[in-house]
Amino acid sequence: MALHPQLVALLERAANSPLPPYYEVPAPVARRLYRDTRGALTPDPPAVESVQLLLAPGPVPIRWYRPKGAARDEVLPALVYFHGGGWVIGDLDTHDVVCRTLANGARCAVFSVEYRKAPESPFPAAVEDCFSALKFVCENDGKLKVNPSKVAVGGDSAGGNLAAVMALMARDAGGREISFQLLIYPGVDQRMGHPSIDGNGEGYLLTKKSMLYFRGHYLPRREDWLDWRASPLLAKSLAKLPPAFLFTAGFDPLRDEGKAYADRLAQEGVQVEYRNYADMVHGFITMGRVLDTANAVLADCAQALRKAWGTA
Repeated sequence: MALHPQLVALLERAANSPLPPYYEVPAPVARRLYRDTRGALTPDPPAVESVQLLLAPGPVPIRWYRPKGAARDEVLPALVYFHGGGWVIGDLDTHDVVCRTLANGARCAVFSVEYRKAPESPFPAAVEDCFSALKFVCENDGKLKVNPSKVAVGGDSAGGNLAAVMALMARDAGGREISFQLLIYPGVDQRMGHPSIDGNGEGYLLTKKSMLYFRGHYLPRREDWLDWRASPLLAKSLAKLPPAFLFTAGFDPLRDEGKAYADRLAQEGVQVEYRNYADMVHGFITMGRVLDTANAVLADCAQALRKAWGTA
């Protein structure tokens, strides 16, 4: 399948951009470049009922969204969300519209986690922060007006990696059961050996060189590539994990490992809905200002959450 027509002009502009690629600049500069280019791609933020900053032990900042129209004391399902950005770039603001859209669309509380970034805080700092945030939400469900039986994890790209890892850690901890996983083009295998890494490694926004840059910052020790907390595809067992909605993009270097994770979930008895948006590129859900599919797929994500929670 060919690229979506709305992406062709975007990729041409990116190819001719005077801005340097992330892998040519230090991490603080890469973060600024990523933030500064979001405005042209991201829709205007939809109104929600409330937004509040929380601090989980660490401290780990969390942005707490409640959907438009939610009553003050209304108990809601919850999505604990981990933003993408290769564990190096991205923040609460770059994914603010995604979180607002999911909160309203799924009629749930969204807790967006500001985990520590590499290279200043390499693996496993992000994992530790995300688990602290997840525990905080689960342990304070009454105060946060959260339905304890309807807590999901989700994220895009590196955040999808962290969401998958959180589901595994929650299963193994034997505490509060996670109800659902929303895995948006996740990176799940740090060995970077799947065919789409090279097949889609140049010309589609996320490049192989950028992936090597991100991995070098997040996982400077080669032996950590095989740790299941970095590569959840390598976990010994994926059995008894919560149901998942996992999707990939056809022109994404991460496409094949995402599909491999979905296949393995299914093989080990986990209920999984897998989709490949064949004409899309990595990162597309944040491009709703210029890409109609982004908005449609976020609506699909919200519907998947509602279906899992029985609130559809």
